[in-house]
Amino acid sequence: MANHTDRQKYLRLLALQYPNVRAASSEIIHLQAILSLPKGTEHFMSDLHGEADAFVHILNNASGAVRDKVDTVLRDSLPADERARLATLIYYPEEKLEELAEASPDRAEWYRITISRLLEICRLCASKYTRAKVRRALPRWNGDIINELLNKNNDIYNKREYFDTVISSIIETDRAEEFIIAMCNLIKRLVVDHLHIVGDIFDRGPRADIIMDMLMDHHSVDIQWGNHDVLWMGAATGSRTCIATVLSNSITYNNLDVIETGYGISLRPLALFADETYRNCNIECFMPRLLDAEELSSRNDINRIGRMHKAIAVIQFKLEGQTIRRNPSFHMDDRLLLDKIDFEKGTVKLPSGEYPLRDCDFPTIDPEDPYRLSPEEHELMAQLKNAFLRSEKLQRHISFLYSKGGLYKCFNGNLLYHGCIPMDDKGEFLQFSFGGKQLSGKALMDWCETTARAGYYARECTAERQFGKDFLWFLWCGRNSPSFGRDHIATFERRLIEDKSTWAEPKNPYYSFYNEDAVCVRILREFGLEGEHCHIVNGHVPVKTKDGESPIKAGGRLIVIDGGFCRAYQPTTGIAGYTLVFDSWGIHITAHEPFPGKETAIRDNKDILSTSMAFDRSENRIRICETDIGHALQQTIDDLKDLLAAFRCGEIKENNNVN
Repeated sequence: MANHTDRQKYLRLLALQYPNVRAASSEIIHLQAILSLPKGTEHFMSDLHGEADAFVHILNNASGAVRDKVDTVLRDSLPADERARLATLIYYPEEKLEELAEASPDRAEWYRITISRLLEICRLCASKYTRAKVRRALPRWNGDIINELLNKNNDIYNKREYFDTVISSIIETDRAEEFIIAMCNLIKRLVVDHLHIVGDIFDRGPRADIIMDMLMDHHSVDIQWGNHDVLWMGAATGSRTCIATVLSNSITYNNLDVIETGYGISLRPLALFADETYRNCNIECFMPRLLDAEELSSRNDINRIGRMHKAIAVIQFKLEGQTIRRNPSFHMDDRLLLDKIDFEKGTVKLPSGEYPLRDCDFPTIDPEDPYRLSPEEHELMAQLKNAFLRSEKLQRHISFLYSKGGLYKCFNGNLLYHGCIPMDDKGEFLQFSFGGKQLSGKALMDWCETTARAGYYARECTAERQFGKDFLWFLWCGRNSPSFGRDHIATFERRLIEDKSTWAEPKNPYYSFYNEDAVCVRILREFGLEGEHCHIVNGHVPVKTKDGESPIKAGGRLIVIDGGFCRAYQPTTGIAGYTLVFDSWGIHITAHEPFPGKETAIRDNKDILSTSMAFDRSENRIRICETDIGHALQQTIDDLKDLLAAFRCGEIKENNNVN
């Protein structure tokens, strides 16, 4: 009886939106028609690591999907070089338009031809959507005009002159360039219906903030947090441990633009402190990694950055120790290393033995209390914390990461996560003990995400907030954390110990077991996904393509799409990243060569050289009815049919006075 009452209440609420048989029937017809349309294209990208130029290009070309549309429409009427120029115009309309228009002897005629070609491509892109959805994607100022031209029918004799006049008027009123830009942007929007970012937007590359700006402008996106992302999320909460680590990482790769230019965070206090404290110290172990010889203009600049790096790295080691001591549930006491240093002998004692240190000149470390910040370090971190908390742009970006992101996502039969589902050496889900609970698998991921949100949203000065902030650091590098997936991060050893055997960062057993079909099926089932067309989409660990490693694991059950987007990884991987496209015909993965640069791409019409491979091809075109959105629409249709029945039997009274 209670269920019947609840159902009746729901139908009465539904009747407020669809007040009579006519309204409910019309919506059923509309929704059932939508279910028969092809599914929208999903685009998957991962491990962007601040490489804004390459990200923008692959976003613009949709991993080759835009060029495919150009070729489909114009292959028989336009040579390859002209199609390449048109594709570049679509990718970069503001930058490319003037060059192409000026090269034409008849500018007005070039506008006319280009608009006509773009309209043909746009009609193809729009053909899989309802007119209502296309209208919502149109720009405000000329949306009605574009809508008219998109629905042009060449067989309608009475309107031929009308359409020609519209295009002529656009050119005569000097609106052709604005119109072309709008068309190019509309094509890119219609080609990709939804974008997935499978983690690691931040660190290493120069401008993660530009990537975040573009993601915030995207019409439909979700994000699975990577360990580099949660580190920045922790820094934005004011976690001093995360702030010190963010700065140490940025200096390691000589990547200060994102800090100072991108987020307006001044590093002058750090530079002054480092110059005063470490001017006469050995900084050889803390010099930045330079990808290009010209990145720094002088030896003085390099030395200054080396001093800054040493200063913040020492603070990082201290704050990490404080975080580990505050949280015994992290089980990371073996990573307390500062108290294991013998300053007289110049050695450190690790679980594997005693090792000489490359540098033992640490004037701010008190051997009697090595994890305590000096008064000057404490003041410096207060200034840096305030700067991170007051960076309006950073806070806006991190708020977006929380609103659009999570540790995992189930979407249209695919399970997306960045790192791993932690496992033990027998292939069982690894048990964690947090908050008095034993957690593993999906329950662990859900708990971790909730705790990460508490670090940002819980009330200040509460135990919940403090633990949440510490836990964001744990997600970054904690033992077997689901976004990190390793036993530990060997930052201390890599900086200070010559013996490379201590640099190892053992991976969680997940990375051995994820090659097995049965394991991947069990993971999918844990998250409620079953069927031959369900897959895991994974990032985080670069695929070493040059060594023959394949991104496709377990016979296609799992796909790793971290292939070296970041320039720093490309010597290891041999390529410049993988992306994934899931359209109405199935899934294909694309391997990308290094990006030649935006200027080269625009000047020479150079696309990223890519190789695409389909690995889950559908015999029949996939329709919206087979997607998550389709299932939700079908539930709405079923509810509306119940409402129709209630109207017709008199259970609910129609309101025919509403249009």
